[in-house]
Amino acid sequence: MHRKSLIAILLLAASVPLFSQALESATEGGPRQWTIGTGLSYYFPSYGPGSIAGETLWIDNSLERVPQFLSGLSIDFEARNLGFARSSNQPVLRVDTAGGGAMYKWNHFSKVIPYGKVTEGLGNIDYIAGTGRAHQGRGVTGAGGGCDIRAFGSVWVRADYEYEYWPNFWIKTVGSPTGAALNPQGLTIGAIYHFGHDRRVY
Repeated sequence: MHRKSLIAILLLAASVPLFSQALESATEGGPRQWTIGTGLSYYFPSYGPGSIAGETLWIDNSLERVPQFLSGLSIDFEARNLGFARSSNQPVLRVDTAGGGAMYKWNHFSKVIPYGKVTEGLGNIDYIAGTGRAHQGRGVTGAGGGCDIRAFGSVWVRADYEYEYWPNFWIKTVGSPTGAALNPQGLTIGAIYHFGHDRRVY
């Protein structure tokens, strides 16, 4: 009886390091998968001629414990504030969007990571309509892609393209209003930082 108890205690003691290693490995994959960054955006707002510029914020989190074919899947959050370098015929034009969605990264290369994304969010636009200032807000769908290029350490350069769909946008004219969809699109160049080493990237 004592011999069986001793064997059980020894087996339990031997298994403790295995449990410790499994726990360490699991916790290591958490906050190390976060990516945060910012960039300069240059967009064609699809409302009148000209372009508009502003800032973009990115926050990504890579999903863990997913099937191998989904190992590049991330949750993506983006916020964009466009209000600079406006055309002269739209002196108050401002476009703000914020939302999130899915991003898929092809992690097959060590220094260049292409990706595609789809997002859903909210958008607001201020503009001149007729003789006064107008404002509209609605749900926005976005799709696009780009690539992350490793600069040094955990710092990467991101080049991003996005095409947006703003449904049921009413352009108020002097005559009668016309319903249409806006399709802003543009490029963003910026820098992102990976918190720790993503074992699927490195």
